[in-house]
Amino acid sequence: VSETQDFLKNLFSDGDLIPLPFQRVLAPLIARRRTPQIEKQYQDIGGGSPILGWTKLQGEGMAKLLDELHPATAPHKAYVAFRYVRPMTEQTLAEMKADGVKRAIAFTQYPQYSCSTTGSSLNEIFRRGRAGNAGDIEWSVIDRWGTHPGFVEAVAQNIEAALAKFPASTRKDTVLLFSAHSLPMSVVNRGDPYILEVSASVSAVMDRLGHSNPYRLVWQSQVGPSAWMGMQTGKALEGLARLGKKQVVLVPIAFTSDHIETLYEIDLEYAEEARAHGIKVHRAESLNGSPVFIRALADIAAQHLKDCGAGKGPVSTQFGLRCPGCVNTTCGQQKTWFSRGGR
Repeated sequence: VSETQDFLKNLFSDGDLIPLPFQRVLAPLIARRRTPQIEKQYQDIGGGSPILGWTKLQGEGMAKLLDELHPATAPHKAYVAFRYVRPMTEQTLAEMKADGVKRAIAFTQYPQYSCSTTGSSLNEIFRRGRAGNAGDIEWSVIDRWGTHPGFVEAVAQNIEAALAKFPASTRKDTVLLFSAHSLPMSVVNRGDPYILEVSASVSAVMDRLGHSNPYRLVWQSQVGPSAWMGMQTGKALEGLARLGKKQVVLVPIAFTSDHIETLYEIDLEYAEEARAHGIKVHRAESLNGSPVFIRALADIAAQHLKDCGAGKGPVSTQFGLRCPGCVNTTCGQQKTWFSRGGR
């Protein structure tokens, strides 16, 4: 809770995520104004976010499996670098430099690519790496994996577990409401691939489920008065109630572990709104410590290392394409830098 204001200041200072006029001036003001509200939310979910603990657990489990799946590059170690809260990217790169790391994979934990999330994080690694903060590391990138079979299977299993909480007689009528973090329309309209890639994840999960239930993809966590991608999750629940739907499973499709957007926004805010509308709601669990998910991470990393060893290069084909409306010169420089292995 004590880090909330610094977290919000860093968040609102990131023009890749939330473009603001006079960002350096407005970001600290917005952060200061929102801090009491967000601190209260963290207190309501137990006094802080569990995201670091889950990310470490996932990374350690992945590295252990990767030692077996790709022994040629063992031993493997997972480092965690956050964008807005400790451990910050700068801290983690300094740790890697001190450890003498010479080969690293920038493995995004956002399944679906957006310039505002994965792109922003890679921009920061690029800036710090180019400045020598990480030492002499050969880099490659895993930039998107939202339709990987292991990820899809882990999500589907958690949906099935949530559906099982409803009576068998009405289970097939339960609406699956996939909820993902929204984006400002200014980001969407410049050609950001996130909306498409989240939709592809939903489609893959529904294929795995055999299209057993009606479903929709909706968007959460809008901030500020500007236009964001919709419809918003809360409004969707209100609309489903008006249509007479009584059972909903909320599915966090773009989050890989619990944090404030799942534990507070979905579990407390949206669940309360659903009950007020007469809807019984269960949430599909986040992936957290799912062995299926951790194995998927290891499989993704192992395949990436095999592809690199086979001469397929350090980045994916899709990685090199900038958004058609992109005017961020750092983005182009970052993509070139990573495509050369961080050179």
